[in-house]
Amino acid sequence: MERNFSQRADAIAPSVTLAIDAKAKEMKAAGVDVVGFGTGQPDFDTPDFVKDAAKQALDEGFTKYTAAAGIPELRQAIADKFKRENGLDYKPSQIVVSCGGKHSVFNIMMVLCEEGDEVIVPVPYWLSYPEIVKIAAATPVVINTGDETDFKVTPDQLRAAITPKTRLFILNSPSNPTGVVYSPEEIKALGDICIEKGVLIMSDEIYEHLLYDGAVHKSVASFGPEYKEHTIIVHGLAKAWSMTGWRLGFIAAPEAIAKRVSALQSHSTSNPTSFAQKGGVAALTQPMDHLEGWMKAFTERRAYAYDRLSSMPGMSCYCSRGAFYLFPNISGTGLKSSDFCARLLEEENVAAVPGLAFGADDYIRISYATSMEQIEKGLDRMEQFCKRLV
Repeated sequence: MERNFSQRADAIAPSVTLAIDAKAKEMKAAGVDVVGFGTGQPDFDTPDFVKDAAKQALDEGFTKYTAAAGIPELRQAIADKFKRENGLDYKPSQIVVSCGGKHSVFNIMMVLCEEGDEVIVPVPYWLSYPEIVKIAAATPVVINTGDETDFKVTPDQLRAAITPKTRLFILNSPSNPTGVVYSPEEIKALGDICIEKGVLIMSDEIYEHLLYDGAVHKSVASFGPEYKEHTIIVHGLAKAWSMTGWRLGFIAAPEAIAKRVSALQSHSTSNPTSFAQKGGVAALTQPMDHLEGWMKAFTERRAYAYDRLSSMPGMSCYCSRGAFYLFPNISGTGLKSSDFCARLLEEENVAAVPGLAFGADDYIRISYATSMEQIEKGLDRMEQFCKRLV
């Protein structure tokens, strides 16, 4: 039976990271010794105090609908977090809790964008940004960056990309996939241009707590009232609390935007999972004592992986200062990213994500959110592969 699908559906590219993760798991299930560098989640378990809060909620029967934008207790905890950590005053009515950071991005695009609008997306980008922009009927406008400029958009680049159709600029620091962290001065300079031109900023700050080498995170919204009025912050509990499967993301936004995001969500998912929200309250109100050990491990893994990747034939690597990714340049191997990753998986049983998924075909993404044993084994295999190419 012939079926007709919407242009919207046919225009969506599937998530490459999820596809590669699924392929690696399929191979592992078949008994293949696969090393996976594709995952975008910590390999550490969710802290016990978070799980205990959710278990208690289940035991107490907290399993019914909640307010679409999240329980008041969690929205207050999020507002308190922004005040405590970022110096930002948000009312709970300016907070909307969604089913993950990706859902939060989706809600923002659907509320703010329509056909004819343009959204500026720096390359390399998190692979869902342009797809979600297209779903909202807007047009992604890319700004290309590379390792020679530390993957950072310059004020001149941003100014040149803005047109009368520009609705939104996406800022992601610390970044997925590059791990780049903009300095406070660089953040402010980009914010100044958006204020001058009347462009809103979607600031994705979900990797805020994962920083190295003295890097500092400062939200663009924190530079003053005008910056805050031009900014929608996207955040969530997936990364710093290893709660990827809990699906708890949130936004902080001007009240008019938050109100419309809440209304939209009330007709899509309704509320985030009730008992998961209780875990979210615990995450945001208890000390982050778990993070010290995690960051020690991430720091050691990053240093080792960076040294190994930098010394491989045909490869160079920017040393990331945030998140848990490295984004090595593979142009010296003579392969583009899709061929490189396909052959690496086939010949060496190592799964990495092609940079093409992030708009940068001369790179691959390596996640070091896995054990040092796996990192050593996977990079040994990758080095053998590169030696055969160069």
